[in-house]
Order: sequence, then C-alpha cells, then structure tokens
Amino acid sequence: MSRLFEPLQIGNLRLDNRIVIAPMCQYSAEDGTAGDWHMIHLGHLALSGAGLLILEATAVSPEGRISPQDLGLYSDANEEALARILTAIGQHSSMPFAVQLAHAGRKGSSRPPWDGGAQIRPDEPTGWKTVAPSAMPHAADEDAPLALDRAGLDRVREDFVKAAKRAARLGLAGIEIHGAHGYLLHQFLSPIANKRDDEYGGSLENRMRFPIEVFDAVRAAFPTEKPVWMRISATDWVPGGWDIDGTIALSKILKERGCAAIHVTTGGVSPQQAIKLGPGYQVPYAQRVKAEVGLPTIAVGLITEPEQAEAIIANEEADAISIARAMLYDPRWPWHAAAKLGAQVKAPKQYWRSQPRELKDLFENMNYGQR
Repeated sequence: MSRLFEPLQIGNLRLDNRIVIAPMCQYSAEDGTAGDWHMIHLGHLALSGAGLLILEATAVSPEGRISPQDLGLYSDANEEALARILTAIGQHSSMPFAVQLAHAGRKGSSRPPWDGGAQIRPDEPTGWKTVAPSAMPHAADEDAPLALDRAGLDRVREDFVKAAKRAARLGLAGIEIHGAHGYLLHQFLSPIANKRDDEYGGSLENRMRFPIEVFDAVRAAFPTEKPVWMRISATDWVPGGWDIDGTIALSKILKERGCAAIHVTTGGVSPQQAIKLGPGYQVPYAQRVKAEVGLPTIAVGLITEPEQAEAIIANEEADAISIARAMLYDPRWPWHAAAKLGAQVKAPKQYWRSQPRELKDLFENMNYGQR
C-alpha cells in the first residue's frame, strides 16, 4: 500500500490522499474578482485526483494584494464570482477546496512575474501605498511602506475576519493563513522587516503577537468544525532573520490555539536571501516541525517525482506533500503517481477510458465497458 495515497485527517477534514495542490498566484483577477481563467484553471486541477486544492493567495483587502491582478475576497463581487466557479466545479469533482487568506504588506503593489515583478510605485496609475510593520521597503530602491499604527492593525485583523466569514459562506473546506514568503504576517515575524519598539516588535514573543492575533480572529470567525492552519517560512535564508527555532515556537503556540496543520515553506522576506536549492530542499524543516510540534505537517519545495513524494511520507518526514509548478506542468500528476505506486485515484467517468489497459485498477469505482 502506498503511504502517499493513504487518507489524512486535518482537523475534521478527511483527505483521500496526501497530495495537496499548493496555492499558486495566477495574476488574472480583475479588482480581486475571479473570471473565466479561474474556472478553467481550477476546474482542470479539480480533476487531478489530489487530496486537497488550496486557492491561490487571496487578498483580504485591496491594499493586501500582491499585484493589481491578484485574487481577493474582500467584496461581494469577489464572493459572488468564486461562488459561481466553486458551484460549477463542485458538480463534477468531490475534491475539497481551501483558501489561502493573505495580505502582501510591503510586497504589494507589484507587477506580475511575467512583467518583471517590480514594485508599482504609488504615484503610478495602478499602484498604491503599501503597509508593513515598519517603514522599511522590501528592496532599497522601492517606495517605503507606511508603518501600521493601532488603527491599522485593527483594520487588517478585521479584514481577515471578514474574508474568513466570506469563505464560510462559500462553503470552503478550510482556511490557510499566509504567514510566509515575506508577506505581511511574515514581516511581523522576521527581525529583518520588523523594527518596531512597541508590543509587536523586538522579542520573539512580541514579533509573534500579531500573527497569533490574526490566527485567533480567523479561527473564531470560521466554523469550528472546519480546520484553520498556517503556512510559515521556516527560515529567511539570511543571517539574523526568522529561523526554524522561531517556527517551532510559533507552531507550538498555534497548536494550543486550535491550529490544524502547519504548511512549511521558506524564504521571501529579503532580496538578500541565499537559498540552497535542490530536490526536496525544504523538507528537513517540515520534518523538524512534525517531530517537535506534533501537528499534521505539509512539506513543499522541488518535490517532483512520485517516488520522492512516497519516500517523504514513508520516512515520516511530513504528513503530506504539496506541489505547485509540477502540477501546472502535469495536471494529472496524482494519476501518474498512483500508476507508478500501485494506488488508486478518483477520476471523472468521462475520463475512465483513458486508463491504459495494463493499469486496470488505477481509477476508483471504475466499471466502464469497452465498445
């Protein structure tokens, strides 16, 4: 029996297998509102046989977007468009969908990656003034953000709450709070970005305070029977930055407050990061979190081969793996993994006859006569 294709519980949410489709920004929304591209993109990923799909970083406010084209969940139009898409997809797929709620902080107001990804300055037509823990830009040549005051902190937290309530109305199966990749909550955690001298800066306890407040507020606003978890960058890859010890400390506190899982990634808060790339390069961080915290742990980062993913689960380095670019390249990655590992996946009846004859047991509940 393949360990990768064993079920997994995240809180009360049961996944058919341990393959998670990671959040992947599409930079294709209009005023935060999903359109036809999202119907196509999410629709075909929903047929992939993965255990869970997490919607891309979804901004809780207009200023919380990474780019002007980012998906949002801060308006009725945003909610209505996602409702239409999720309803249509749900008629043809039983895969659970979660949403990653996010605020970009000082990394907002940026161009899409295919346009270079540079900051759009606030005096340009599509730009805006960003906010952050401290008035320090992400890169030296960028416009400095506004440091959030008490009213600003309250507003951001309330924006997360409002988005969580919209997610509940949409029937989403879970919420992942984005505390990674250099975005706002990660900015509070990292001493590289957080230079505050109040109760939200300085010590580890203080730097964790606002992300924990946001988690508590989202957890209280979302149905208790559905899971809420966080994605955390386990290291900044910069000396003196956020690190694995801080990640473990934060994860233990989140566990006490009802966090259902930890999605372990790295980097993003500084252009000075020196990442040591290689297959599964972030998995050791997930392994430490799993071993020392005891929450379901999701590993990510250059996990591309079925045998590699199987080994991560079998060796108890993580409880699930999430894949992003590999899934874009091969939207049937879970099918092909199941074929290699002797497992089964769910597939729509319309596609059953695509199964190679030598893999007669690949698809669950298949009873498709040939003519």
